[in-house]
Amino acid sequence: MSIRIGILAIGNELTSGRVQDSNSAFISRLVQMQGWQVPSIVAVGDSEEAIRKGLEFLLPACDAITVTGGLGPTADDLTTEMIAKIFNLPLYTEESALNYIRQRFEELRLEWTPNNAKQALFPQGARTIFNPIGTAWGFALSVSGKLIAVMPGVPSEAERMLTERVIPLLREHFGISETVMSRTIKLFGLPEAKIDYALADAPLDRPGLQIGFYPRFPEIQVVLTARGTAEPEVKKTLAAASAIVEDKLRKYIFGYDNETLEGNVARLLTEKGLILSVAESCTGGLITDRLTNVPGSSNFLNRGIVAYSNECKIDTLGVPLEIIEKHGAVSEETAVLMASGVRKLGNADLGLATTGIAGPTGGSDLKPVGTVYIAIADRSGSFCRHFNFRWDRRRIKEISSQWALELLRRHVEENGN
Repeated sequence: MSIRIGILAIGNELTSGRVQDSNSAFISRLVQMQGWQVPSIVAVGDSEEAIRKGLEFLLPACDAITVTGGLGPTADDLTTEMIAKIFNLPLYTEESALNYIRQRFEELRLEWTPNNAKQALFPQGARTIFNPIGTAWGFALSVSGKLIAVMPGVPSEAERMLTERVIPLLREHFGISETVMSRTIKLFGLPEAKIDYALADAPLDRPGLQIGFYPRFPEIQVVLTARGTAEPEVKKTLAAASAIVEDKLRKYIFGYDNETLEGNVARLLTEKGLILSVAESCTGGLITDRLTNVPGSSNFLNRGIVAYSNECKIDTLGVPLEIIEKHGAVSEETAVLMASGVRKLGNADLGLATTGIAGPTGGSDLKPVGTVYIAIADRSGSFCRHFNFRWDRRRIKEISSQWALELLRRHVEENGN
């Protein structure tokens, strides 16, 4: 019988709808990569009654439970205290955790307040789980032979702790010795249904191999998971499956595992010694923001201009007024001149530009909301792509920035300039 892992998300911010629960989705994906089941995901508020009822619901139906949220220093962070109370366990101070938290405060030059010591309290008999990013450590508690693993609610902390600490703890608890390996193949530019259709006749139905499709707007992730008793065979199975997917979908693959599109664009530009300048209208600086999230971006990025107004397009980028009057600020002609203008302004090898109508107003029958033009210029010429997106303002900006980076990636890979 498959191992069943329940998920309990704790926090008033989740039950009120103010914050989206991304932790449970991440936990579910990672758990299922192990070949385990997730029978239920429960979100509850910060109260003893809610936490008790959540655990009472999950424990009979699950072999283990992951819990996120409520491990901070504030008065409404009740998870540790409530779990200890529910199982009639005293709390104790873990000195190594307390010393670590104090050290982090000193390193970050933060003022220490007594309530921070709360993060070093754990139920008697619990096994602490080190937090390599934040100050709130987690803990694992065995209850009637079932493991309850508790992590903080900050997504970056929960994801790191789950991957590095909790999954190994669960494997140890269940006595699992088989090797499990996975690879995430990231794609963009093809809908999920077409990806599934492209792989429908691929020889991926083999023992120990699992394939999953996970839309994470604006990309699609194909996750391959291989398992077996012998590590060399597992590696071989995973490599063979990856090669099959790559053969079928190579054009749309922009990265693997923890790679990002902007990271791979940065790598390509750096490897080829190319300088980029960017002019953004409808994306409002989102492309530049993504590129500057990559360490060392000053090696390849020379300009990042938000040319939102016509005045900026004309005065800064050199787009003639008559072009805007004749074709409009949202047009292929304007986009191409923006790309060429910013390339020249930055004395760059490449110019990238976006202009469009993100909405919800400003559209027309001829140019509806979602109309976007993306242009790239190099020393030999320029080209432009026209898109009609059907999302809200934020998603139009996000997918426009994604397409801009993807077109740039393909252009540099195919042309080298």
